[in-house]
Amino acid sequence: MNIYDIRTMGDTFRGNEYVGRGIVIGKTEDGTKAAIAYFIMGRSENSRNRVFKEADNGEVIIFPFDESKVEDPSLIIYSPIKKFGENTIVTNGDQTQTIYDFLKDGKCFHRALNTRCFEPDGPNWTPRISGIVYREDGDFDYQMSILKSGDPDGTVCNRFLFSYKPVAGLGHFLHTYVENGDPIPTFQGEPERVSIPNDIDEFFNDIWTNLDEDNKISLYVRYIDLATGKEENRLVNKNQ
Repeated sequence: MNIYDIRTMGDTFRGNEYVGRGIVIGKTEDGTKAAIAYFIMGRSENSRNRVFKEADNGEVIIFPFDESKVEDPSLIIYSPIKKFGENTIVTNGDQTQTIYDFLKDGKCFHRALNTRCFEPDGPNWTPRISGIVYREDGDFDYQMSILKSGDPDGTVCNRFLFSYKPVAGLGHFLHTYVENGDPIPTFQGEPERVSIPNDIDEFFNDIWTNLDEDNKISLYVRYIDLATGKEENRLVNKNQ
């Protein structure tokens, strides 16, 4: 076993019916850009009734595709991507705002997440996954986190923090579930090592075309030029 193996995004989940929501952060092969990706999948009508929209300030917001079909907005409507200065936050829930508020108060990513827990959707107890890119002096560092239940009854929250120095061509992929199930098995271990190509469309298409056709909903990818801060973005919604 080679612990430094790197796979393409498609290779990590091709043929897997349900990996839930996923975050990727890494650095392009040429070392010039930070890469961020976020996707959502859904099994229920409520979960599938969503679209990504991008605001002028670079924030990404999830909206219901058909407002008349919304059953419970509390866990499906949120901003998965939000900027604070040169920092970019990406999460799978309303902890995006918690992290933003803590940064605004001069506090840190980790401290913000110490105030949050996994989602109250037993028996699945969906993990809260989060990431942040700190861009400074022509480069960046990044952190990722998962908050997950420590037992089948949701009585305790375990919090895991991963801190990375970027390596050209390498990204880390964190997702909520291992695979489909009832209840759905929670992600285990460290974020997976994946390749980050120079071409944003290659990366974007590798993710979108390999997500399960029935359960994929939306995908957003952002490449950030480390020298200039210029952003290049791609967005797709299954609901059009």
